[in-house]
Amino acid sequence: MLCLIVAGLGSGLLTGCQTVQPWERGTMADYTMRGDRDPIGEAQADHIFFSREMASGGKGVGGGGCGCN
Repeated sequence: MLCLIVAGLGSGLLTGCQTVQPWERGTMADYTMRGDRDPIGEAQADHIFFSREMASGGKGVGGGGCGCN
């Protein structure tokens, strides 16, 4: 059991955050990396979600569920 915990912690430490180098930031900031680059696709996805779940919204600022926003 202890061996599994040590192996889990070791693999967790080996797979840490990746540092983005300054010359790589232009690639990461490219327009194709944006999630909202296709407004028609976003509208279709919202419509499909609303049609299946009978719910809309939830993409903006999150609240605590108390209705105070």
